[in-house]
Amino acid sequence: MNFWEKITGSDMTKEMKAFESRVQKLPADYQEAWKKVNANIWQHSDFTGRNLMPILDGVLGLLEEAAADGQGIQEVLGDDIPGFCSALAGEEGAKSYRDKWREQLNKNIAKKLGK
Repeated sequence: MNFWEKITGSDMTKEMKAFESRVQKLPADYQEAWKKVNANIWQHSDFTGRNLMPILDGVLGLLEEAAADGQGIQEVLGDDIPGFCSALAGEEGAKSYRDKWREQLNKNIAKKLGK
């Protein structure tokens, strides 16, 4: 990735288009589940969202394998897609900008209190 791609985010745009072309090959219920995962995972993003690209790639790979095996979407993701996204992002250590700001605030307060 060169400097220009990093600044403009065009690298992420290319990657998201590649994800979407892979999603089009999935069954309709898997495509709907991908839309829900994609909508719910972004709240765990850092400022740029680059921390989520490997996670999204992994989820899409999981969906592709499950579809190839003929599993139902409920077997793969369960009923709670927001919970699945939270658990997945937490497991991968994806910190949102809110988490980073909260840590910084706590450090500043501790510093002011002399701890």
